[in-house]
Amino acid sequence: MSGTRTAPAVEIPGQPARAARAGTPKSAASPWWADAAAVVGGGALVALHGSRLGQWVVDDAAITFAYARSIDEGLGPVQQPGAEPVEGYSNPAWLALLVAGRRLGLFDHRAVSGIPDLVLYPKALGLLCVLVTLAAVACAARRLVARSWLVTALAGVLLGANVSFVAWTFSGLENPLYACVATVLAAVLVRAVAADSLLGRGPAAASGLLALVAALTRPDGAVLAGAYPLLVLLTVGDAKMRHRVRAAMLSAVAFAVPYALFLVWRLAVFGRLVPNTAVAKAQELPDAELFTRTTGELLTFAGWPAVLVAAALLGIALTRRGMPRTALAAVVLPLALTLCAYGVLEPDWMGMHRFATPVWPLAALALAAAAVGLAERGGPRPRAAVAVALSTTLLLSWSAQRERGAAFRAEPTLPMCLVVNRDGVVFNTYADRLGIEGGSVLLPSLGGTLLTSDLTVHDLAGLTEPRIADALAAGDTEGLRAYAFRELRPTFVHAVGVWARKTGMTAPRLTAEGYVPVYRTDDGGGD
Repeated sequence: MSGTRTAPAVEIPGQPARAARAGTPKSAASPWWADAAAVVGGGALVALHGSRLGQWVVDDAAITFAYARSIDEGLGPVQQPGAEPVEGYSNPAWLALLVAGRRLGLFDHRAVSGIPDLVLYPKALGLLCVLVTLAAVACAARRLVARSWLVTALAGVLLGANVSFVAWTFSGLENPLYACVATVLAAVLVRAVAADSLLGRGPAAASGLLALVAALTRPDGAVLAGAYPLLVLLTVGDAKMRHRVRAAMLSAVAFAVPYALFLVWRLAVFGRLVPNTAVAKAQELPDAELFTRTTGELLTFAGWPAVLVAAALLGIALTRRGMPRTALAAVVLPLALTLCAYGVLEPDWMGMHRFATPVWPLAALALAAAAVGLAERGGPRPRAAVAVALSTTLLLSWSAQRERGAAFRAEPTLPMCLVVNRDGVVFNTYADRLGIEGGSVLLPSLGGTLLTSDLTVHDLAGLTEPRIADALAAGDTEGLRAYAFRELRPTFVHAVGVWARKTGMTAPRLTAEGYVPVYRTDDGGGD
């Protein structure tokens, strides 16, 4: 039975150990139907907010769509037929769900009530992830408070009002899956703490495998591999060190072994240990200035007054006698890890804090559980104070995000349908009018183009072009242009705005290389 050894209760001065973690007796827990209603209600609120974005799907999501099409058609991980294998995506777990949907006839086949399944299916997956996320919140809350349905309902309201979470949940990208896995991991940790089984094999292996799924959903998801070992080493103080180390090692092995095999496969197939997208984006080593700036911008987006009120509630909950402090720590640790991972990433051009998606549900769970727990353990005055603080938090956060949300809905980040028409259809038309067969095009907006173009597509942004990715990472614009003009020699070039300036693909340079302008823009770029 040594493999299933559990930790003795964690004694916290002045409070019974088991009550400190489990919160309330099981008999006092909310009925299951109340939790289910809160999950459905929260999902409906998020879906209602998401419906205001219409059929918007960001163009970068369509790159993964194109890879899903190629894989399902037996072509392998290529962006289009005849291309070399390049890992032009960074979300293999999300890609697998898209491939499964296509194989089942749910994706990339038809329109449903006038809505293409290229839009409908990823949005439906996003909503499913939201429902699972809220179900995980409910499961964790049942071990933290008596009114778990109230925690779930509050989390649903917080997420439904968060324009960043809603936007990227329904963007077609992998964000909702990442947020879902992070929240499920937190729920697993909370339940293990409450059941005094944190050192058991089940929680250890499950935590490692969930971190693996997170890492295969987004590269920065690998940070969650540290959640279980840190929780074990920091909170199970009265267990023997060898038991704690053994449990932490089991979780690490459950993550590291399959992830190492994946890296070996990646190196064998693509010749790189990281996705080609990571090379193209040239992520630099993190520093304190970057972390401070990035996290500061995120907290400003949430609203500093709201952040301070939420931090105060959580701080009180973590230090007050009678609260399930260790179980709350099991939520705070993944929250802190995902926030740190966000803080060291270079700001994303897509805006609206795309990489912060897992932070929001973990923060909502922590805040809601702390607020409800304090209210349940206090008298009328503390309950009123908590209600006022929570209402103030929600109002201030909503006020801080309102203008950003309206601006985003009016002009969302690079829609896939815009690129389909602007770059896919237009360059097909150019080729047809000019009688060109077997032509190619070099451009920076790739997703919608791959789904519709009859031409060979080359990526000026380098996401699916290793040579261009290397040149961009090294700042070698001369080498980039030499490769483009001497080796690729595309029939058409589309470069406007920042990409024309960044790569030197300006109209004079293109003319000097023998290209004839078909269409020009005011910024000196064009077709």
